[in-house]
Amino acid sequence: MSRILLSLFACLALVPTIFGALQYGFPYGEEKIRGVNLGGWLVLESFTTPSLFDRTGDVRVVDEYTFGQFVPKVRASELLKEHWDTFITEKDFEDIAAAGLNHVRIPIGHWMFELSSEDPYYQGQLPYLLKAVEWARKYRIQVIVALYGAPSSQNGFINSGHFRDAAYWHKNQTSVDRTVNVMKTLTAMFEDQTDIVSIIQVMNEPAGFRKAILNPELLEVLKKYYYDSYNFIRNPLGGKKKSNFIVMLHDAFQHLSYWNNFMPNNTYDGVMMDTHIYQMFNDHASLYFLHIDAHMTDDEHIQRACTNATIMSKSPMNTIIGEWTATNNDCGPHLLGRFMGQRYDGTLPGTNRVGSCIGRTGKASTFSDEYKEFMRKYWEAQTQSYEKGGQGWIMWTWKMENADEWSYKAGVENGWIPQDPTDYKYPNICG
Repeated sequence: MSRILLSLFACLALVPTIFGALQYGFPYGEEKIRGVNLGGWLVLESFTTPSLFDRTGDVRVVDEYTFGQFVPKVRASELLKEHWDTFITEKDFEDIAAAGLNHVRIPIGHWMFELSSEDPYYQGQLPYLLKAVEWARKYRIQVIVALYGAPSSQNGFINSGHFRDAAYWHKNQTSVDRTVNVMKTLTAMFEDQTDIVSIIQVMNEPAGFRKAILNPELLEVLKKYYYDSYNFIRNPLGGKKKSNFIVMLHDAFQHLSYWNNFMPNNTYDGVMMDTHIYQMFNDHASLYFLHIDAHMTDDEHIQRACTNATIMSKSPMNTIIGEWTATNNDCGPHLLGRFMGQRYDGTLPGTNRVGSCIGRTGKASTFSDEYKEFMRKYWEAQTQSYEKGGQGWIMWTWKMENADEWSYKAGVENGWIPQDPTDYKYPNICG
């Protein structure tokens, strides 16, 4: 009997997984990814840490770019060091592991590694990324390093470090080349640590649109960049040795079917697609937003979360939900930008009010039992759906200064997220 079993195991070992035959640091395709983002740490966001921005004393500081422009060097160094030292620590990694999570996704900006003469960014983030990898190794957590900020901005969003009217990254080949060089740096830095740094995300949320108009120019540049990045990350030594990274792409806000036949599994080993699902960022139907998310009822939010399992299961690639959250509103201050309003309460110009934000953001102690129970149901509907239809999930985000409804840590501490992510209170919420 033992010989038969050994022969069977030997045969199975020769069969490549859906991610190819490389040796990954995690059994992708066999176990589900359950993780959390470390947002607002190594790429600054006023939504996550409003006090850091308030302490600059300058209303012009709305992102990391303007932080570099307008905060004097001595003061900036003082504020940044305190932030990097205290916002995420080893204790957070211990708590993340204790919460049953197996991945962290760490946003970084290109300025961590390189600056042009026009870039105003301050550097100093790299030692903290390296510390994070050490902590992840200690607590057996996989690391996804995700490029959030590309030169000139790939989306114009605050999360790219440069809040501007549109994406400009693709308009200058120098910016694209600089981004490829960042991928080369990351590959060289972690090539021998793929047992922990198992995924490199080559870009976060490139804007495959401009307002309501498709942006084919960006998409064509992006697809070439995806191929170039993959080829280097997978074959950093020119084919002499294949690296064991998973290469993660983002869907560029296109339907997953857009990526049919792009990097197919039988040709490209270890490719994963990242899609982000939020249900609060539009309050009117349009070409790209067929659902009026902000105005849906609680039950409609849950029902829509459940239907996402089918959408993901039809994806042409191995797919993960790399960002999502347990709340259904945009009430968090600064979520849409420093000093900007919200759709939910109608304080964002041009939006239709849904209701009051009182009791829907801030500290968990101000949340009603009904609101917390909804978030529990919504959290479970999403995690069950994303595990059924895809490879798993990475929630946004681990820690918030003053928007507990977005915080995984606060959710565990206050009961709308279970200590064990498989301990469902509503195991049949999606039927």
